Amino acid sequence: MNKISIKLGLLFFAFILILEIILFSFLYTGLVDSRIDEELAELKARGESHRHVLEKSFDKTTIEHVALMETEADTDVVIMTHKGKVLAKSNELTSPMKRLMKHERGSVPFEGMIVEKRWATESYISTVSPIVIDDRLIGHVYMFKSTNSIQTMVYKLKQHFILVGSLTIILTVITVFFLSKVITLPLIRMKQATKALSKGDFTVVVSHRSKDELGELAESIQTLANDLNHLKKERNEFLASISHELRTPLTYVKGYADIAKRKGVSDEERNNYLQIIYEEAEHLSGLVKDLFDLAKVDQHSFVIQKEKVSLCEFTNKIAEKVRPAFMKKGIELFHSCPDGLFAMIDRPRLEQVMINLLDNSLKYSNRNSKVRLQVEHDQTKNKIELSVIDEGIGIPKEEIPFIFNRLYRVEKSRSRESGGSGLGLSIVKEIVEAHGGQINIVSELGKGTKVTIELEGCK
Repeated sequence: MNKISIKLGLLFFAFILILEIILFSFLYTGLVDSRIDEELAELKARGESHRHVLEKSFDKTTIEHVALMETEADTDVVIMTHKGKVLAKSNELTSPMKRLMKHERGSVPFEGMIVEKRWATESYISTVSPIVIDDRLIGHVYMFKSTNSIQTMVYKLKQHFILVGSLTIILTVITVFFLSKVITLPLIRMKQATKALSKGDFTVVVSHRSKDELGELAESIQTLANDLNHLKKERNEFLASISHELRTPLTYVKGYADIAKRKGVSDEERNNYLQIIYEEAEHLSGLVKDLFDLAKVDQHSFVIQKEKVSLCEFTNKIAEKVRPAFMKKGIELFHSCPDGLFAMIDRPRLEQVMINLLDNSLKYSNRNSKVRLQVEHDQTKNKIELSVIDEGIGIPKEEIPFIFNRLYRVEKSRSRESGGSGLGLSIVKEIVEAHGGQINIVSELGKGTKVTIELEGCK
């Protein structure tokens, strides 16, 4: 059994046992007191009955008849004068009886009284009733009952309570055992799951159908496990992708450097090799810069310094900067922006975003196609939308949800012709969200892609 089951079971058992002892004690005491009160009331009522008979006919025959009636009963009667002379008795008097009969005969109330009720320590319980004829005290009727029968009755009652109490404790132990197992089983499973998580096993499954706090905790642990498993896969894919991205340019640099330093290589060939080495070094530099940006994002040190910027001026400069590259590939770049639009942005960071999006459109668009860089204003929501729309190859619908993942590329072969490391769009998303904005992609395979950045406008 697990420690938590033992602790919880002992706690429940101790609480229930204390509660049962208190309840059984009250019940036992109440029943005993009630039964003794009944015995005393019955004894007193019997004495009162005899008193009434004697008050009607206080003669020798009646007195002897009353005494005779008690000879076969489990009670004893003693009839005596008010001066203490015994007129009749049902059995021989014992010392305890004689002692009790000396008890305040002159102060007995008319309705009678209990002389002795200490059943646990005395030999008899006793009552006395006065015999009053014509408003004159004639004598007393003493009633006695041996406490042996009462003690026997109390003993049997105690035995019953012990038996019932023992059965109750046994049932309590069994109930507490099963309840503690039922309650702690989900906790034990969660403990095992978290232990597996701490050892790096993120494939654990925590099943709990209840809708209470335990169910919510199990669901949270399962969510954590799923997230960690996803992060583990992403990390492995990320490391594999980074290794691939770094290995390829390094291979080119090493290979062409070996060729360039050989004897007999012409200056023209050597310059060509050096140009390839330079391009690969640039590629490595860009990749390292992207990785550095992502590292700053993860460490929350990615600082955005906003300023009020005219979006038309901002986007126009970007369009003019990239236009030569579009013209070289035979792609028309259109720019449209209504006057008077301003936004609080980090100019260098958002410029990095727009150039990245335009560069993607350039890479994945064919000659004689069109690319539009447009700015629109939604006055009802006071939102500004910066869009890059191309007529390129498009993105498969099933790939769009993953397009912003790090090192994710729709083109799986990572060919040098298609370029890119797969880090650009993830950085773009981080920069846009750091501005408090959103980025959305709508694309259709073979027809083109529209990337829209939504930002808060300002006056």
